[in-house]
Amino acid sequence: MGANISIVTLGVADLVRSTQFYTALGWADTTASQESVTFLQGHSIVLGLYSHAALAEDANTEVTPIGFRGVSLAVNLESEAAVDTWFDHAVLQGAHPQKRPEKVFWGGYSGYIADPNGHLWEVAYNPFFQGDPSTGQLKLEPKT
Repeated sequence: MGANISIVTLGVADLVRSTQFYTALGWADTTASQESVTFLQGHSIVLGLYSHAALAEDANTEVTPIGFRGVSLAVNLESEAAVDTWFDHAVLQGAHPQKRPEKVFWGGYSGYIADPNGHLWEVAYNPFFQGDPSTGQLKLEPKT
């Protein structure tokens, strides 16, 4: 069985607002979306948006206070300028600027935003990663 992620589903407080936020960032709403769930198509992954409480119920877990979840999602772009542009656009769409993009210790350039529900997204330029600049899909070499 191959390693893959097909869908990342985020629990959200306001489905309509969250759908508007992500479509403004370039995700495409799809015919699979329904009144209670949104499925947004990206280049190589689908982003699901579902009520925070309903997602907890579906997973048979308790709803806990929203805060740092120990997880971030990431967008890798082709240049520092592209990172700045994406970051500023996300903030204009309602993201909270968690950490403005800057040169980082590992030799790249990155920053963080929090979406309207507090989900962290890193936006980065990593000069050591190879990938398709038109889609942002990475292709890393396996260890031998």
